[in-house]
Amino acid sequence: MDVTEIATGLWRWTAPHPEWQEGDGWERGVGCVLYEAPEATVLIDPLVPPEQEEFLQELDRDVVRRGQPVSILLTVPWHARSKDTLVKRYGACPEAPSSVEPFAVPEADETLWWLPNHTALVTGDVLLGADGGVRVCPDSWLDGSATPEAVRARLRPLLDLPIDRILPAHGSPVLAQGRGALEKALAR
Repeated sequence: MDVTEIATGLWRWTAPHPEWQEGDGWERGVGCVLYEAPEATVLIDPLVPPEQEEFLQELDRDVVRRGQPVSILLTVPWHARSKDTLVKRYGACPEAPSSVEPFAVPEADETLWWLPNHTALVTGDVLLGADGGVRVCPDSWLDGSATPEAVRARLRPLLDLPIDRILPAHGSPVLAQGRGALEKALAR
């Protein structure tokens, strides 16, 4: 498990994907986000790591310290990995607080989450960390009803946002000049 404070009140951790196999074409560690929104503690695509008790004790302390409700958001339905455990533990809801904005990508059955207070974009499978930037997911990750061109077209309006950071579920995050990284990925 790797836990990184991206900015004050914005954390990213990685945990090993429970179904990962050698040769899957993506890294074993998947990224999860904790955002201390003004009105809630937000967990995006949470996966409790193997060091479960230590991790949950730390998360318990954060939730108690903040005294805010917990929201659990998913980028894609299949990232529900530890959702039920955390909903039960914290009475969490699936609603985004007003300081978190959804960006739907129906072609990929995905919702990206925009965190304006941190100029950060949280992505699931449609954008992957790669070579210090991001790339659009491989064509094989699309279900066949969407084309890579349609996905890129859907993502282009994100270029209107002042994105500094991109926090993908797969691959390394982009911690500066995220808009430029996104523009480069969409041009390919």
